[in-house]
Amino acid sequence: MTIGVGGSTAQAELAKLSDMTAGVSPIGRGEFDARLQKARTLMTSEGLEAVYLNAGTNLYYFTGTRWYASERLVGAIVTQDALHYICPAFEIDTVKDFMGIEGEIHGWEEHESPYELFGNLLVDLGITAGRIGMDESTSFAMTNGIRLAHPGYDYVDAKPVTAGCRTRKTKSEIALIKRAMEMTIEVHKAAARILREGITTAEVKEFIHEAHKRVGAPKGSYFVIVLFGKATSFPHGVSYEQTLKEGDTVLIDTGCQLHDYISDITRTYVFGEPNAKQREVWNVEKAAQAAAFKAAQLGTPCGDVDTAARAYVEIKGYGPGYKTPGVPHRTGHGIGLDIHEWPYLVKSDRTPLDVGMTFSNEPMMVIDGEFGVRLEDHFYMAEDGPKWFTQPSHSIDDPFGLEA
Repeated sequence: MTIGVGGSTAQAELAKLSDMTAGVSPIGRGEFDARLQKARTLMTSEGLEAVYLNAGTNLYYFTGTRWYASERLVGAIVTQDALHYICPAFEIDTVKDFMGIEGEIHGWEEHESPYELFGNLLVDLGITAGRIGMDESTSFAMTNGIRLAHPGYDYVDAKPVTAGCRTRKTKSEIALIKRAMEMTIEVHKAAARILREGITTAEVKEFIHEAHKRVGAPKGSYFVIVLFGKATSFPHGVSYEQTLKEGDTVLIDTGCQLHDYISDITRTYVFGEPNAKQREVWNVEKAAQAAAFKAAQLGTPCGDVDTAARAYVEIKGYGPGYKTPGVPHRTGHGIGLDIHEWPYLVKSDRTPLDVGMTFSNEPMMVIDGEFGVRLEDHFYMAEDGPKWFTQPSHSIDDPFGLEA
């Protein structure tokens, strides 16, 4: 039997878990102020008169204001010397309640156009022409509505500012992500121990959700994927529930949020004794992950990390490229306030690795119609190279390194 898999119960494992959030703090006011200052510096270098931040993670990142995007325009316009919020008039008091960095709030009544208000506000601020950076998460309907209402501006992608700030995490952000990852790896260990023949994927998901609460994530799991057997060959799951059998490959991908920052770890192992093919593919996956990590050096283009993992897989007779059996998707993604952020570890992304960048490392092996193996851990770029947030899986026989 695989070490650390099976032999316990959900009740017993939940009782062992405790809050792991002591000693970590949410992002403070000073860091939000520094983010806005950096954004304004980048605005100058990009020739932007203003940047619009839509409701969601960009609005929160720069202003500390939490608001979910909807069909109603809610966001903030950043200029070199001011911050102005836009929202429905009936939401003004609520926006004030959620507001992080203070700014003047401008509202429109339900029968009025927020797009007209947007352009009129720019004029009132003395901006009558020039380049306006639009948060890339803003819906086409909103961006197009603004453009049609006020066509005299050059509306451009604000990514050089938003990504320019968010891709390089501070020490505070790294600490939050690290603790969230540590919380999730403990949940993974507990989930492995509750496995038994006949348990369903739904039961495991429910356990993982409660376990994340026990370690200090108030909302439980941010997401959870549990797959058994053939279903593990579908990278992001299947529509049906599965029941665990002896010899099944088990793939669990889950994470939580800690002060808005996200964890995301995948473990794959076998319930019972691995057969020769499971062992071979698992070992190729682990070595491909290691090859990607080794290639992730400061200044190296992101795409070269993906190439390093894929090259190893091809040497072992899989692929080529993104073909299966082999690795059908990118090696990794950035992570932070969003589970998938720029830049990406994929061949086409030539962004040089820099201090503060954070990535998943998960060159998943897929054997069509049989099983898949994804070992997903994350690393951050320090001044002396890549550093793991949590240690990778040890071996197919001892995935959590309990007897290493």
